[in-house]
Amino acid sequence: MPPFTSYSALEHHFADGLAAMLQSHHGLGVYILVLANAAYDARLWAQLAPALAARHAELSVRITASLRDGQRLDEPDDDVMVFLKLNAIGFEHLDLVGSRRAGPWEVMFNPIRALRPPRISGQRFEGLLRPFDPAAFHFNKAFLAKEVLWEGPLAGKPARLLYNKFPFARLHGLLVPEPLRELPQILTPELHGWAWHLCAHAGMRGLCLGYNSFGAGASVNHLHFQSFAQPDPLPVQNPRFAHNGGSEPYPLPCQRFTEPADAWFELDRLHAQNIPYNLIYSRNCLHLVARVPQDSGKLSAQSRGYGWSEMAGAVTLFGRDNYEGLGATEFEAELAAFAH
Repeated sequence: MPPFTSYSALEHHFADGLAAMLQSHHGLGVYILVLANAAYDARLWAQLAPALAARHAELSVRITASLRDGQRLDEPDDDVMVFLKLNAIGFEHLDLVGSRRAGPWEVMFNPIRALRPPRISGQRFEGLLRPFDPAAFHFNKAFLAKEVLWEGPLAGKPARLLYNKFPFARLHGLLVPEPLRELPQILTPELHGWAWHLCAHAGMRGLCLGYNSFGAGASVNHLHFQSFAQPDPLPVQNPRFAHNGGSEPYPLPCQRFTEPADAWFELDRLHAQNIPYNLIYSRNCLHLVARVPQDSGKLSAQSRGYGWSEMAGAVTLFGRDNYEGLGATEFEAELAAFAH
């Protein structure tokens, strides 16, 4: 069954897949992925925490013994580094994701995501198009096969849905259309129309697709969208804001489109001018934020990692003091700095 026909079906498939993955695979990557997804959802945590605690203890003994003996670890370096940090924190001290409101904005506390490798999201912006590099990280790597939640035909194209290893949204996945074409991370009219059609005709409520261009938080150069479930509107979708017909200005320019062709004209203009952008597709609607590149001197060290979620008004923080202290005015000033 296609993944977005029903919210409840996706929710159950999502949870069952995590449990099965943890049971079948004993490597660091699977442990980290299941842990981060379980920590995002209290019900998943209640279900998976005992098995995760046992696996953490098992991995701690194995990894520590290997390092002490000078043995080479048959695990990706990124996963080893993440696990060493988790082990230093201690399983019993890991915090679940928290959330609160600051005015109209959603503020989330997600300390495990702080451990995520930056990949290419922290690189200097040199343009929206980079050729696909088969030697770099991409979604056809053999070791990612176990992280696939679903694969098959979707809205007329072959597609692959992977778990997001460090999620920051509900039922957060990485959706790769036509993965074997190995397309770079830049939209085409064809795939813009595909994403629009998928959201317009999905059976599940609240399906959204996020998209980061290069220079706007994209961390993998293999064309993909970030799928997530949003039963309640994101702040950027709030009718109070001017781009949605309300009276309040958004902190930085945002455009709302209800026709895919109109949206593509603007995307084509941004491509021609090499302007980074973030997108949120929802049912028959697209919110678009054109912005300064992530390496702009206008941005703080923290905000340089912001992508579609933050541009949509949902910010993820890694420190409890920052999480508890961030106010609406401060976050609005951060968003305003992204105005192109």
